[in-house]
Amino acid sequence: MLDISRKHSTLRIAVAEATLKLAATTMALIQQGRVPKGNPLEVAKVAAIQAAKGASQLIPYCHPLPIQFVGVEFALQERAIRITATVKAIHQTGVEMEALTAVAVAGLTIYDMVKAVDRGVVIGNIRLIEKRGGRSGAWIRPE
Repeated sequence: MLDISRKHSTLRIAVAEATLKLAATTMALIQQGRVPKGNPLEVAKVAAIQAAKGASQLIPYCHPLPIQFVGVEFALQERAIRITATVKAIHQTGVEMEALTAVAVAGLTIYDMVKAVDRGVVIGNIRLIEKRGGRSGAWIRPE
């Protein structure tokens, strides 16, 4: 674990995303509210928030942070769901791992909730979209 004790606390923001690919019939069930286990998007949102707050419990060198905000959004497409998480904290280190963990766990949660009707779901394209704050400033993924 890095020593961050001499770093200044600044507002840190990270945005990450993941994509789930699933069958059109599964997407229809989600949109119609007919998934047997319940609404996977609502549950995945809560799971993502918990995951962001608990990233340091899962990733050995990840510092525990006082997170001020976790936002989770879902963009539904015909055969895919794009998950986006935004994490904010005022601290000495960034929140990239928290945002990445949030989207990964949201994807796993959706898979868990729809696996009875679609075992072919693919969770992928987990990536950092942007980060802001700290000594290195802003980074935005090139298009």
